[in-house]
Amino acid sequence: MSDNAAALAHFAARLAFETDVSDVAADLAAGVPGVVVVDSRSRESWDQGHIEGAVHLPTAEIAARAPGLVPAEAQVVTYCWGPGCNGATRAALEFAKLGYRVKEMIGGFEYWAREGFPVETASGVTRRPVDALTAPVSGIACAC
Repeated sequence: MSDNAAALAHFAARLAFETDVSDVAADLAAGVPGVVVVDSRSRESWDQGHIEGAVHLPTAEIAARAPGLVPAEAQVVTYCWGPGCNGATRAALEFAKLGYRVKEMIGGFEYWAREGFPVETASGVTRRPVDALTAPVSGIACAC
């Protein structure tokens, strides 16, 4: 395989199996049917804050609990802490083993919160100010 063909295959595969926080937020806001967002972190991490409407399913429990919680036809989106953690990748692998359509949300919970999207805690739903180093503060998309 040529270098160009390998690059094409690599980047096409990444786009097929990865999504970013902005795209997930847009899908949730639009009510795209069948999208199920899964937080694969610990209970303590979940309680600290999570994406509103996400399903809490730690990676070690996916094989046993996913069939009872997540419809087989769902488009699963997994996330963990952030780009320094591969927990979402491991969770996505577990869903793929079960036959689910799955994508990993790159940036994880860290970038979800830093981009100012809603965060749910026991106290309710809040939004943090947008971090100017991670997203346009004008509210205009990065147009990438």
